[in-house]
Amino acid sequence: MKPVFIGSGVALITPFDKEGKINYRRFEKLIEYQIENKTDAIIVCGTTGEGSTLTVYERLNLFSTAVEVARGRVPIIGGTGSNSTSFSLSLIKEAEKTGIDSHLSVTPYYNKTSQDGLIRHYYSLAEEAEKPIIVYNVPSRTGMNISPETYKKLSEHQNICGVKEADSNIAKLIKTISLCEDKLDFYIGNDDMICPAVACGCKGVISVLANVMPGFTHEMTKEGIKGNTDKCRQMQIKIIDLVQALFCDVNPIPVKYAMKLLDMDTGVLRLPLCEMSEEKKIRLNNALRAVIDN
Repeated sequence: MKPVFIGSGVALITPFDKEGKINYRRFEKLIEYQIENKTDAIIVCGTTGEGSTLTVYERLNLFSTAVEVARGRVPIIGGTGSNSTSFSLSLIKEAEKTGIDSHLSVTPYYNKTSQDGLIRHYYSLAEEAEKPIIVYNVPSRTGMNISPETYKKLSEHQNICGVKEADSNIAKLIKTISLCEDKLDFYIGNDDMICPAVACGCKGVISVLANVMPGFTHEMTKEGIKGNTDKCRQMQIKIIDLVQALFCDVNPIPVKYAMKLLDMDTGVLRLPLCEMSEEKKIRLNNALRAVIDN
């Protein structure tokens, strides 16, 4: 199966107004900004998009808006995952009516499951979905981690096409890519690991950093994929302090503040997320300015 995308996919912020309602006009501008700056795919209603606080109606409206604005210029990947297999299936079916190109499906959280349960969960989704499934593994949030052997089993289903891997274990990533060969496309979910991940065979990144530096993230990822490791490494080092500052509080709290610093205010956060401390704001501001000014 052809990769859904190669390069830099942005885990897009969902902008809200002062009352916490979705600001669709700002959302449309963010999509245009990403496309103009060469982002290779747009992920809507993921972790960074505060998908867990959005209603089904809001998610579907965001999917439809993204598809309409993108007009086929880049793939639109919709966050349709849940800890309930049946709910995920119903959301997948409704989401596909909006025209999205692929699904990003997080591992079940809170109730979690076994490795066998993971296989059954994803096979159930893949059997019903018309669009390809990208598995999302983020153990720091879900308490659930996918083993290399489970990935190999998932790779055997023709409609499970890729993985957003947000486990920082590079040795596990290498083993998994080796086991799955070319049957799964891997995208790193950690902005501080883009260089080593693409060097090890990842097709790209699903990035928080790309919200504030889309062109840079695209270029860094492209250089790594082309085999220009020295150039990619230099770019990775340049933004490492900024990446760490973007995760000095719970994502997407810092990145939304960074967008405000760049005069692209994306509004309030939905509770339980709230603004970070002044100390962290200063740290992020300094890190952002250091990159921009150099």
